[in-house]
Amino acid sequence: MTKISAYAAKQAGAPLEKFQYELPAIGNEEVDVKVQYCGICHSDLSMIDNEWGMSQYPLVPGHEIVGEVIALGIEVKGLKVGDKVGVGWYAGSCMHCNQCLDGNQHLCGSAEATIVGRHGGFADTVRSHWSWTIPLPKGIDLKKAGPLLCGGITVFNPIILAGVKATDRVGVIGIGGLGHMAIKFLKAWGCDVTAFTSNPAKEKEILAMGAHRVVDSTNPEALADIAGSLNFILNTTNVTLDWNSYLVTLAPQGRFHNVGAVLEPMAIPAFTLLMGEKTVGGSPLGSIALTKTMLDFCVRHSIYPTVEEFKMEDVNKAIKHLKEGKARFRIVLKT
Repeated sequence: MTKISAYAAKQAGAPLEKFQYELPAIGNEEVDVKVQYCGICHSDLSMIDNEWGMSQYPLVPGHEIVGEVIALGIEVKGLKVGDKVGVGWYAGSCMHCNQCLDGNQHLCGSAEATIVGRHGGFADTVRSHWSWTIPLPKGIDLKKAGPLLCGGITVFNPIILAGVKATDRVGVIGIGGLGHMAIKFLKAWGCDVTAFTSNPAKEKEILAMGAHRVVDSTNPEALADIAGSLNFILNTTNVTLDWNSYLVTLAPQGRFHNVGAVLEPMAIPAFTLLMGEKTVGGSPLGSIALTKTMLDFCVRHSIYPTVEEFKMEDVNKAIKHLKEGKARFRIVLKT
């Protein structure tokens, strides 16, 4: 048995408290990772507050984990003690269903989320299946790598799914923890990038991220000015919007892709889609192989989230900072 020191919410919405638990003997295909950094994601807040109705308490959040391998099961492949690795939203999948065998392990019907029914990375150690323990490429900035394993792959995967080309004109809705990474990826991809924001005061900051222009999403005239011009739009917000006003900005055969966890049904007007052969899609994170590709892409182009660092013992202060909308743009805890 391995004793783990962590921070846990004892009930929905509760502040995190020091918490200890024991892990059983390591399984044949399992890996123990000593946590060095762990990002805080809005999904952690949703799980703490049980917004999705699947939280189990005590809950140890944390699924943007960067650390070092300290123990291995006897059947683990491709890893050794001392390797620098990352663990994201998923900590395991069955590895034998059609989705896993097709290389789409993130779509596995029995995939194990790192903080659903198990304890996550707001701890000194986390355990996961070897396949989802991602080796980090040489030269990566460990302090900033954690958010790439959740937010990063969440916005990178749609670029691949939608077949976005370097010649495309693209839009990003919501320039926060997800959106600012999407802008950096799409700029490096070669695209002409339009950022939609409800806060025009952030224009200078958004342009510095790599956007070519900023459109005030609260201004109908500004949206009308770019009608029919975009090949791809990525929505990173989790609130209900006037979806038609964005669909109208798409060019014929344009693609609208949603990664924001919008809780209400999305009212999509059929005729806007039909008359322009437009499509609406969505996705969770991404496969194991694509996550590795994304990390290599990040190192090649020096793409990292903008982060603020807190000590692990200041986790409640960090959560408050995020809840108040003050994070610029991702928060990382250091053990």
